[in-house]
Amino acid sequence: MKTSFWILFIFIMVGCNQKSTENNESDRKDIQLALTQKLEASKVEVILLPEAQEITNEWLAYITAQSEIENLKNYTLNDVIANTTPITEIMKSLQETVPVRLQSNAVKARLGVLVTKSKILQQLAEKREVDPEKISKTAKELPLEWNNFKIQINELFLKTLEEFEEELDEIENEEEQSPKRVLPASRKRTVGNNRSRDSIF
Repeated sequence: MKTSFWILFIFIMVGCNQKSTENNESDRKDIQLALTQKLEASKVEVILLPEAQEITNEWLAYITAQSEIENLKNYTLNDVIANTTPITEIMKSLQETVPVRLQSNAVKARLGVLVTKSKILQQLAEKREVDPEKISKTAKELPLEWNNFKIQINELFLKTLEEFEEELDEIENEEEQSPKRVLPASRKRTVGNNRSRDSIF
């Protein structure tokens, strides 16, 4: 009786192990397939104002980061995983080399978010068992945060309401001080001649 129990137990254990191995193999294949998919991040891009563009054109870390964000939009998840370390290094370099004209709390805050997101992405990519869904979600957030960063740069160059009011006041003052245009007097038609002609006939 005891022998048959142990034989039955061994068969059950072998069957469970076999199913577990099959499930693991199936999961691995699903993960591998997911990692070959394109990221499909948002293609929306914030355009910098001309004044901001002039400064970023000279900012090497910005140019490198912009290029990497563009590449990221066309990466597969495998490409994302392969490039997480360079992405993190680029974002750190960006944070450390901000031009004086762009240094503000809002810009620094946005750079902090970019560095944090890139570090999270790197940690997800370095796990023994990667989670394609989490990697995809975090990678898609980078281009969005990049746009938010560019919006903050643009805001440094947008005129404040006070500046707009000052400009309007200047325009109004100029209009008041400029000599007023005098319209030429309209010519009056002589009606008398017509009447005299009518009286002849």
